[in-house]
Amino acid sequence: MHWIDLVIFVVYMLAMLGVGVFFMRKNTGQEDYYVGGRSIGSWHIGLSVVATDVGGGFSIGLGGLGFMMGISGSWMLFTGLLGAWIAAVLLIPRVKSDPAFAKFFTFPQIIGYLYNSTTAKVAAIICFLGYLGFTASQLLAGAKLASGTFETLDLHTALLIMGAIAVVYTVMGGLKAVIYTDTVQWIILMLGLMFIGIPMAYRYVGGWQSIQETVPSEFFSFGNLTWQDLFNWAITIIPIWFVGMTLYQRIFAARDVKSAKKAWFIAGLFEWPIMAFMGVSLGLLARVAVEQGALDGFTTAMDPEMGLPVLLSQILPAGILGLMMSAYFSAVLSTADSCLMAASGNLTTDLLGNSKKPRSHRSEMRLSQLITFLIGVVAILLAWQMNEVLSLMLYSYAFMVSGLLVPVVAGLFFGKRNWKAAVTSMILGGSITAVLTFLDLEMPLGLDPNLYGLTASLIAFIAIDKIDTNVHPEIINKEYDKA
Repeated sequence: MHWIDLVIFVVYMLAMLGVGVFFMRKNTGQEDYYVGGRSIGSWHIGLSVVATDVGGGFSIGLGGLGFMMGISGSWMLFTGLLGAWIAAVLLIPRVKSDPAFAKFFTFPQIIGYLYNSTTAKVAAIICFLGYLGFTASQLLAGAKLASGTFETLDLHTALLIMGAIAVVYTVMGGLKAVIYTDTVQWIILMLGLMFIGIPMAYRYVGGWQSIQETVPSEFFSFGNLTWQDLFNWAITIIPIWFVGMTLYQRIFAARDVKSAKKAWFIAGLFEWPIMAFMGVSLGLLARVAVEQGALDGFTTAMDPEMGLPVLLSQILPAGILGLMMSAYFSAVLSTADSCLMAASGNLTTDLLGNSKKPRSHRSEMRLSQLITFLIGVVAILLAWQMNEVLSLMLYSYAFMVSGLLVPVVAGLFFGKRNWKAAVTSMILGGSITAVLTFLDLEMPLGLDPNLYGLTASLIAFIAIDKIDTNVHPEIINKEYDKA
């Protein structure tokens, strides 16, 4: 990489750290640190949501799908659009307009209000573990991008550098730093892909005729996937919009119901078709370049998620490469910071937040920052042990969905308040998905383990709710308020 690119890249990273310092001085307590003072507008939140949801992991992962299957990979983010718009219609009015949730910071606090403090603790553990894995996946995405771009940089060294940058500015600035940097980062990425990455890659491989002659025709078909692919994406990605801690933080941070709903509609539209087609198109162009033998030392047998960064590193001239890499690193940071904030919020508020001794705003801030830093270190160590971004992301999603979806839907929309049913369904659903995923067993019909975890969770909830009817929501809510 040319020194000009390095300068651009370093200046960009320093600017991100500067945002963290700026908001560190403005934040006055957990209200600012975790929910942005509850006064952020719809465009900032909408772009932050899509930056978080798509981010670096899906950007690199989409490139890998485009490399392997062509434009059919875009269906993965279509499920993101469905999830966002369904949540805007059903979830946001229920959560944002309820005065009982007006001072909440986290998703498990809602679970605690619906059931009891024990249920909230279990939900917090599931959220924490899920977002720890998700943070690790984003840091791994950044490391892959860096090692594919900088020839002398190995994957583990790149992971340490990316991890340090993401962790430090998130620790300093909190959610305001995350949301406002997400807005800037997403604009940089969109402009970079639209006006630099795609046009130059298209020209590099020889235009449309050359593309058609190089890869099979099914790469241009929307049907180049199985129904299991689409079903597995849908059952994993759509429900995350109802249980995602990063999303609840942004609902709490919005000014009102109208702003939050508008933000979710904006996010869905940017996910599909805009980001979906840009991501898979670049992956497809990387596949064409590999088939043409135009990428030095890269073959179709190698990691498909590395094709895109290798392509960009070889086709972009000095100066432009620095801008494009900043755009992709933006995507990585925009998701890593949000997931890190979610995990930190779970641990600080839900698992360690019942201290009998009142803390000052300053001590609250310092504790939050320390916990965020420690979680970031653990995420880096976890990413060190992994090698595939998309799988790690989807595993984390599936674990949270199978453990949390049934209780939150039952409590919010059907008035079910049986805490024993909720706890059992969370533990059983999350555990079954985790065990089946870890054992890597071949599932019937090729369906995702998440389906079986969700099914078990639903059956357990219904069965226990029918058997144990001695539940008093009014007493539970009073006990949770006291806690």
